[in-house]
Amino acid sequence: MAGTKEIRTKIKSVQNTRKITKAMEMVAASKMRKAQDRMRASRPYSDKVRNIAAHMGGANPEYRHPFLIKRETIRNAGLILVTTDKGLCGGLNTNVLRAVTMKLKELDTAGVGVHCTAIGSKGLQFFTRIGANLVSQAVQLGDKPQMEKLIGAIKAQLDAYTKGEVDAVHVAYSRFINTMKQEPVIEQLLPLAAERLVQSDAEKHAYGWDYIYEPGAKEVVDELLVRYVEALVYQAVAENMASEQSARMVAMKAASDNAKNVIGELQLVYNKTRQAAITKELAEIVGGAAAV
Repeated sequence: MAGTKEIRTKIKSVQNTRKITKAMEMVAASKMRKAQDRMRASRPYSDKVRNIAAHMGGANPEYRHPFLIKRETIRNAGLILVTTDKGLCGGLNTNVLRAVTMKLKELDTAGVGVHCTAIGSKGLQFFTRIGANLVSQAVQLGDKPQMEKLIGAIKAQLDAYTKGEVDAVHVAYSRFINTMKQEPVIEQLLPLAAERLVQSDAEKHAYGWDYIYEPGAKEVVDELLVRYVEALVYQAVAENMASEQSARMVAMKAASDNAKNVIGELQLVYNKTRQAAITKELAEIVGGAAAV
């Protein structure tokens, strides 16, 4: 059995660790609220762009943007993986990477090549480790998603789709459900699925106006759909960041609770060891006195 000094050292070490995890839990809780507010604030913009894109797409049947045309054969596919830059957030990254691994195996079985884009350091490390065909990346995004940091990585995939180098683009991220639940999802980004651009009767009535295009319908639709796809990726990053802070807060709370339990168990062992040492000393004193 370890001596009292070693047990005291162990208790002190666990206490210091608990202080760190408790502080990280509080920081994550603060950032989580801001990330959730940011995520919810971006949803109305995405909905508005979607409605305008749906209405304009239906108002110009003579022109079909490449983003709306489904290709007969898929030879290559693009995959945008959104992960975190930091760890200590439970199984958040593990779950989405497991889903991506299954998707890659599925595409490989079908003989489809994959062009990968990593948003977040963990995704970049994953693609580097498996030797994937990495075409673009964006890391060190900070606590707030910024479009100027994302647009370069996104544009590489959009240009590849427009040129015909890839026939479909998917995005993988962790969707925020609530503080305790984050769901890994892989969605088709391009071609834009028909259900994404479906309008309800109320939306059709609300967006029932006609447009005057300047300089022309083609230029406006082209620009709008690019902005719409960028908004979808931005929303995915915002959802992933909200999921990250929630998962980190829960993970750090669990770590703090576990540290508290370990300290209690070590304290009990320390007390027993100390009591045994005192009893042994008393026995030795009594034995010595009896011998005299």
